[in-house]
Amino acid sequence: MPAHSQDETIAFLRSAAFDDGDASAVKTIVTHISTVLLAGERAIKLKRPVHLPYVDFSTPERRLATCERELVLNRRTAPKLYRAVRRVTREPDGSLAIDGEGQLVDAFVEMRRFDEDCLLDRMAMEGTLTAPLMARLAHRIAAFHAGIAPDRSVSGSAAVALVLDINERALATTDVFPEAAVADFNRQFRDSLARLRSLFDARGAAGKIRRCHGDLHLRNICVFEGEPTLFDCLEFDEAMATTDILYDLAFLLMDLWHRGLEEHANLVLNRYLDESDETDGLPLLAYLMALRAAVRAHVTATRVADAGPDAPTLRAEAHDYFDLALDLLRPCAGRLVAVGGLSGSGKSTVAAAIAPRIGPPPGARILASDRIRKYLFGVAAETPLPAECYRPQVSETVYARLAEQAGAILPLGHGVVADAVFDRPPDRERIAGIGEGGSVPFLGLWLEARPERLVERVAARRGDPSDATPEVVRAQVSRSHAPADWTRLSSEAEMGAVAEAARRVVEGASDGPIPGVARDRRDD
Repeated sequence: MPAHSQDETIAFLRSAAFDDGDASAVKTIVTHISTVLLAGERAIKLKRPVHLPYVDFSTPERRLATCERELVLNRRTAPKLYRAVRRVTREPDGSLAIDGEGQLVDAFVEMRRFDEDCLLDRMAMEGTLTAPLMARLAHRIAAFHAGIAPDRSVSGSAAVALVLDINERALATTDVFPEAAVADFNRQFRDSLARLRSLFDARGAAGKIRRCHGDLHLRNICVFEGEPTLFDCLEFDEAMATTDILYDLAFLLMDLWHRGLEEHANLVLNRYLDESDETDGLPLLAYLMALRAAVRAHVTATRVADAGPDAPTLRAEAHDYFDLALDLLRPCAGRLVAVGGLSGSGKSTVAAAIAPRIGPPPGARILASDRIRKYLFGVAAETPLPAECYRPQVSETVYARLAEQAGAILPLGHGVVADAVFDRPPDRERIAGIGEGGSVPFLGLWLEARPERLVERVAARRGDPSDATPEVVRAQVSRSHAPADWTRLSSEAEMGAVAEAARRVVEGASDGPIPGVARDRRDD
């Protein structure tokens, strides 16, 4: 609840802090802990004078200190957005001033305003988020995490337990959820933590706990000057924001998953893992996403009491997050799916479409031979390689590395999608043996299309990890034969239809004919 009214300060800033002085032109945004004033190219952010179970902004001194910390922390990722901290003071004549000599009344962070249509949560609602943007975002987050010094002063499981403590205290203050449901909810999180404790602690000892962003959901990411930019980090609680880097990432993954953008969530995870070797943390991801959903459930629930006519909407939203958290906690077995076919058959598109449905959320690790090859030669995935990098002995190394990585991930209980041509029987036998050897279900999908269709697709590629050319396709066609023991799908159709057919096969729902896609012909 607010400790006192901030109305006088806000009225003063609306008229005095913007260049034209027209208070009617100032837009106001209020969240549970902040008030933001927007006009022209300027934004002013105040801390609301609230005292909640997880934050205390009840005094001007606390708000000033938090503003100063906010400026420092957010300049790590958005230096052009965060300009300065300003003080609101009471002058001897009783008037308010900005950075005056009188008594401190309040404080605010002065920011550069950006186009709200460039907020990623708005783009998500409008359906304008793209795969390239998600890939660049994953790169930004991976680079940010890599630049933060490890903090070994707290164990990994202790950092998680702190979040559970806060959740339980906050849930106890609301009547949004039935008491018995909350008790079971808390028990499931505690039981799961007990099971994962040693892995959390091992990651902490390995330096994976760092002072992260802490509030990394779509509403706190914008496209600024053409690039995804992280802003508005969690600044008021060092302990809550000093956590496993995968917990930081998990907020974004959960947010995308909650909005039905599973493919984007899976893509972010895969591009992040391409740059940060966090394979050991894969067994934690679904739990960490559930924990983020639980936090959103309690934060939303605490807003219900003061929401007025918005209370029913917030209550429903809190229940959605509550239910999502429980769903994410449910056990889900790993699985291995290999997607093969000649260049231009649509393997990468199909791999991306089926990965979210394989293994625990946010879906399978996609191991693509094209990306592994580029990694081995130390170049970006989109950088072309010369022909000598495709010699048989190099390709043998690439396929061996793919199988090795799959063999390391599957015992962790996570899913794997292997994306490669797989035109040689030994490569197919090796990847199938990884699954069978570890008692993990294996499915091989073989995509096929007319040679002219394959050539057409390859010739149209731009900036793709694959270096295949029409000549490469023709050579593949001359020597390759479809495997008799893999599920064969025609990829002649539009790739959206092909991807949907593959999803149905993976989910075991491919019994009937699929318009525009050939049926499974293993028995032909």
